[in-house]
Amino acid sequence: MESSFDAEALKMQSERLEDELKKLGLKVKHHEDSLRFLKSEIDSIDEAILDKQVSLGRYHSKAPQDSTVNNLQEAEEDTLKSIMKEGGSAAALICQMKYHYSVKALKVPLMKDILGIVATLCRVNDDNLSRLLSEYLGKETMLGIVCRTYEGLKAIERYEKEGMVDVAFGLHGLGSSIGKPPQGRFTVFCLENLRPFSGDFKPDDPQRKLELHKPRLPNGEQPPGFLGFAVNMIYLDHMHLSFLTPKGHGLRETLLYTLFCRLQVYKTRSDMLHAMPCISDGAISLDGGIIRSTGLFYLGNRENVEVKFPVTDITSNLPIDSRDMEEEIKLLKWRRERLLEDKKREEILLDHVKSLFNDKKKEMMEFSTQWNLTQQPKNAQLQLVPSKHNYSS
Repeated sequence: MESSFDAEALKMQSERLEDELKKLGLKVKHHEDSLRFLKSEIDSIDEAILDKQVSLGRYHSKAPQDSTVNNLQEAEEDTLKSIMKEGGSAAALICQMKYHYSVKALKVPLMKDILGIVATLCRVNDDNLSRLLSEYLGKETMLGIVCRTYEGLKAIERYEKEGMVDVAFGLHGLGSSIGKPPQGRFTVFCLENLRPFSGDFKPDDPQRKLELHKPRLPNGEQPPGFLGFAVNMIYLDHMHLSFLTPKGHGLRETLLYTLFCRLQVYKTRSDMLHAMPCISDGAISLDGGIIRSTGLFYLGNRENVEVKFPVTDITSNLPIDSRDMEEEIKLLKWRRERLLEDKKREEILLDHVKSLFNDKKKEMMEFSTQWNLTQQPKNAQLQLVPSKHNYSS
């Protein structure tokens, strides 16, 4: 009777320990889930703060260096003049046809499909950034012709049986008709054939900027000095913003993404080099550093860029109340501090519950060991029972 009572008591004790261990395990999971949620919220606020700080920094740093920066028309004319100085280039011929022979150009089918030259389709709000991005792309790309469709591309050039260019056809024939045939090779971007960015766009963004994940260092933090992605630091005017390819894609997710991909922009070369673990598609810094791709560095003195993007006061087209934005940043930082406090409390609670869980687990293991020891004498008695079989000879 006593043995039966002891067994029942031990069973109840075992069930109680298992139940308590299970409850503590659920508490551990609850606090771990809470910490994951808080970390996610803090990361989201960090990204929001960075976005607003970048926008605010651009707002405060707009400092026109000359009168051409404030006047879009003059800025574009400067870019056109620099292109037309590239005598013999296909880009110079296109610009001359569009702006000096516009009546004749309207009658030429291939001109209708040409959207423009890379350097004329984009704008930035800072001369230094314009020079850096232009240097990163290189003159050949900056002078690249952008056409809408593959049919338009075929109308630019055709070949004779021997593979030689037919100089009487397309752009070559057009250039010859005004005494300025294009010389050498030239780059053409066919928007219809470019592989577009497959992700999402930033919500409620009038410029349809791409939703790109901010870079993260191995410790999970954002690299200091990160200003943004080059593809989103380019401004498109209304006409080019509304342009769509036959498949419904815009210039930013086709041409600009092809040109810059996920090129990162940093304040200093030191910031850029510190962020190397999270740079996948190159980076530039405002003091002249250039990483073209992983492991490919562009060194030496900065070049005098002859063809660059027009510089215009973009902020005048995008009204920003800096005081409101500063208040929003303050509010976000306040929320971040509160979340950090909650995170610290959760970490303390998690450590406490984990300690209780480990103690309870240890208690259960000791109980299990004790239970096995109490069973051994009974097992031993069973083994001492004489065998009914006699194996002696």
